[in-house]
Amino acid sequence: MSDTASTSSDGASGDEAALAHLLHRARNYPYAAPEHSYLYAEDGIRAFDAAARDGRTPVLAIGSNRAPERLKQKFGHAAHHVIPVQRARLHHFDVVYSAHITSYGAAPAMLQASPGTAAEIWVTWLDDEQLAIMHETERGAANYHYAELPGVKLQMEDGRVERSAYAYVSTRGHYLHQGKPLALADVPATGRRFAAARTGDALEHVRARVGASALDPDSFVVKLVQDAAYRRGVTERIAEDAVPLQHPYRIIEEG
Repeated sequence: MSDTASTSSDGASGDEAALAHLLHRARNYPYAAPEHSYLYAEDGIRAFDAAARDGRTPVLAIGSNRAPERLKQKFGHAAHHVIPVQRARLHHFDVVYSAHITSYGAAPAMLQASPGTAAEIWVTWLDDEQLAIMHETERGAANYHYAELPGVKLQMEDGRVERSAYAYVSTRGHYLHQGKPLALADVPATGRRFAAARTGDALEHVRARVGASALDPDSFVVKLVQDAAYRRGVTERIAEDAVPLQHPYRIIEEG
């Protein structure tokens, strides 16, 4: 570290703060969410208002899109964006790790059929402008299709049950850990059939699988973020035996 490195108010250098931020984004996916439905706004979260859903498209948030932190990254550039985010429970599915790595170094989420399981997911109610922004962030790297899932049981927090859902479906399939899906431990579920791990531990499974023992855990994450070719190679390796969503879906827009 040079003598001229900037220092933050808590005494950490600029380099240290940047590293901490990078590692947080990678390892703490899908980030913290409230314990109740809410309205996302640029200046903070507000009490949920069911009337704000009118005229909007309900899109499942199975991973980080449930979190105010992530929504701020996607929509915080415009103060007019207000998004109803409603907690729900999706029956006979679980939220598991997709077989790819994001540009910010996380092992992200996907849905997988799991009879008897009910996973806590969220629904983002998006207007047309917000849906276009969400498409760009989810489909831009060709890792997800935007699709409709028919024949589901989606129980909203207010008790209403929907029988179809719009969602981003992984084009990669789920990551295999010891021959089975690996669920996100930070996503609550009842009747869970799969082993679960936090994202930092899932990245360690990936590091072992791709034979990256020469890199310590922090260096591995940094390389995933900073070296796009290396990240693509890791994704290709872990996607070799990945399993697609085992539930019928209708692709609306390809990833």
